[in-house]
Amino acid sequence: MQINIHAEISQIPVKEWNALVKDNNPFLRHEFLSALENNGCVSDQFGWHPCHIAIYENNEDNNVLIAAMPLYTKMNSYGEFVFDHAWADAYQHNNIPYFPKLVSSIPYTPASGQRLLCLPDRRDEVFPLLIQTIQQFAQQQNYSSFHCLFPQSDEQDWMESYGLLTRHDCQFHWQNQNYNSFDEFLAKLEKRKRKNIRQERRRVEQQNITLRVLDGDSATDQDWSNFASFYQQTFAEKHGTATLNEGFFKEVAQKLPEQTILVLADTANGKCIAGSLMFASDTTLYGRHWGCSEQVDKLHFEACYYQGIEYAIKHKLQTFEPGAQGEHKIARGFVPTLTRSSHWLNNSPFEESIKNFTQHEQESVAHYMKSLKSPYKDC
Repeated sequence: MQINIHAEISQIPVKEWNALVKDNNPFLRHEFLSALENNGCVSDQFGWHPCHIAIYENNEDNNVLIAAMPLYTKMNSYGEFVFDHAWADAYQHNNIPYFPKLVSSIPYTPASGQRLLCLPDRRDEVFPLLIQTIQQFAQQQNYSSFHCLFPQSDEQDWMESYGLLTRHDCQFHWQNQNYNSFDEFLAKLEKRKRKNIRQERRRVEQQNITLRVLDGDSATDQDWSNFASFYQQTFAEKHGTATLNEGFFKEVAQKLPEQTILVLADTANGKCIAGSLMFASDTTLYGRHWGCSEQVDKLHFEACYYQGIEYAIKHKLQTFEPGAQGEHKIARGFVPTLTRSSHWLNNSPFEESIKNFTQHEQESVAHYMKSLKSPYKDC
């Protein structure tokens, strides 16, 4: 076997990388990750430096990719959605560098998916090799730690058995109970929740707003220009850092047209004033970004949640992950869902303290999730 650390995903063959991706997950596809790199969304400016791991096996004089991991050197904790600021502060207060660190994640994307990519019959062989490679790489380059964010459950269980620390958090996901229509979904909700959703959708109609659901083929350059403007404005209003750009949106739409869903909202005179961006795998819809140039009552719920639920029902997708946080999603049919991440510390003096922290965090998340009431009848 040959193990390489790649500073650009373009150095890894597209077809071989994508052959390792399960469920046609859009965020793990070579096209998505390369679009981030091609358009400067992961760069020195934002503190994300690609160092993807690839394991090759020589087969008839050809190197064949049998395993890989999306991996980044991080100079900050921005865009991760698993917050470790207290850890970084503890290191800083003791004059110990916390950055750089290693992170296996999809930048700016708190969605669960593979992190340890490999051929199906090779995982018992290559999973330990991937972890060993990361640990050796971290020790050689003096990284403080390794963080695997939002992995699949089976990967998480394996990493926990391998000694990595586990953190828990809660998101709110929608599950398709084989619905044939939006009304059938509503019928499963408590009466008050059902009434509230109908009122919110009616409120958008009363303001003469038209919704357009587009994909990468049907969305025009002007549509992407409008959405990029909405995206930028959202971060400007929140005093955040807008890391994505129009070039990225267009490239992903061109390369993954059937998996890219753009919902745009138009006024009665045809002015585009808002939009939400989603992506789809073979089984799951992922809500990602929202922005608007004019405030319209309840439009955010319509564009980001109800249009997504309708899309999932129509295309028979099993799950809709609308993004991180947001307890208000419960009233709109989303249910608490546990998310996890794995962490390895490189000779840290705080390992025992951090281990205790993760255990208390797990208990706190479990208590929080248990306290939440389901929006569905007879639950």
